[in-house]
Amino acid sequence: MNLATYKKFKGDRLMPWGKGTVVTGSKGYVFLAGNTATAEDYDPMNKRGGAVGDPAMQWRAILANIKSDLEELGSSLEHLVKLTYYVKGPFPNGGVLGSPNYCLDVMDEFFAEPCPKHCSYNNPPPSELIGVAALAHPDLRPGSHVPYKSQIELRAASMPDAAWAVSGHPPN
Repeated sequence: MNLATYKKFKGDRLMPWGKGTVVTGSKGYVFLAGNTATAEDYDPMNKRGGAVGDPAMQWRAILANIKSDLEELGSSLEHLVKLTYYVKGPFPNGGVLGSPNYCLDVMDEFFAEPCPKHCSYNNPPPSELIGVAALAHPDLRPGSHVPYKSQIELRAASMPDAAWAVSGHPPN
């Protein structure tokens, strides 16, 4: 399997997202469900728990969840081909990039060691940044011990690692 991610430029300026990723020689894809940063006691059926931490802490928790989920499914951060970010307002300047809930610096900090190619200043996979009024789970709200509302949800798409690509089957 070969991944080639192409840089996105505006004139001569490198943008902090990739243009696209071309995959050749692959036998599968890994699409993750949306990830939010929920407390250990989060139980949507009984409306318990909520989101953990401020927006920066939520970004770290979600990225760690994505890393863990990819590895569990036979892939890794190295093989990310696309990210979709859903960021809840406020949008004081009218755009998502101005939201206090958008934390590009936290993403760069997270990717710096395990996968520096995904840092915004290198060659990250293509992404979408979508501002939303609410996230899918309205019960992701502060609880008695959780003072923060959920502000971010991320989805990821990846390619499988080499062993899965050869066998055609994900790990058990």
